[in-house]
Amino acid sequence: MSEPVTIIGSPVSPYVRKAMIALEVKGVPYRIDPQIPFLTPPEFTQISPLRRVPVYLDGPFVLNDSSVICEYLEETHGGTPLYPAEPRWRAKARWFEEYADDHLGRNVVFGLFFQKVIRPFVLKEEGDKEMIRKAEEETLPAALDYLEGVLPEVGFLFGDRPMMADFAMSTMLLNARYAGFEVDAARWPTVAGWRDRCFKAEPLARLHALSDTLMTTRRNDMQGVIDAYLAERQSAA
Repeated sequence: MSEPVTIIGSPVSPYVRKAMIALEVKGVPYRIDPQIPFLTPPEFTQISPLRRVPVYLDGPFVLNDSSVICEYLEETHGGTPLYPAEPRWRAKARWFEEYADDHLGRNVVFGLFFQKVIRPFVLKEEGDKEMIRKAEEETLPAALDYLEGVLPEVGFLFGDRPMMADFAMSTMLLNARYAGFEVDAARWPTVAGWRDRCFKAEPLARLHALSDTLMTTRRNDMQGVIDAYLAERQSAA
């Protein structure tokens, strides 16, 4: 039996959760090293030139970027597909994933979560109030206005089960919630309904439960919580 691959990064990160989703959907055994990139030593740059997570390690083989990792797993493992088979829909799925990683990520992760959670509680410094205001009042509402017009009222983007595009976008909204921003179901009913369906779908539901636990876990205890989660997943497989 081959050794589990390793993902470096905390499951609290939506980008790390993306990689974990792909590994779980594909049934690939894995470990988690929950390093926080802002607190890693200078040598981290050797495996992550941009000093970002997740990092995928399979022996000497290293991959960076959540979308690259997910596409690699799709290309190298059978089973349940992460992307649509038809080329046009597959291209559209990649667009939504890029929209999640870049635009939603810029506003949710860097505009809100980093400013309101990471900076005050991890880095012990004040967040950028203007960046927070702009994300909460302008750019994130505009992004949700766009999604309200393109998301399905029932089901998911490409059928009756969620795929990576659904997971990549919806999991960003958990970090928005951590930062105090909730999707207003009266203003964005389609987004709220789709988000709730995604949040209830596996493996996102159990990964969100893990992330919720880690949000209230001391840093030194996180590895134990993650290892217990992975042991439970292995015994259930």
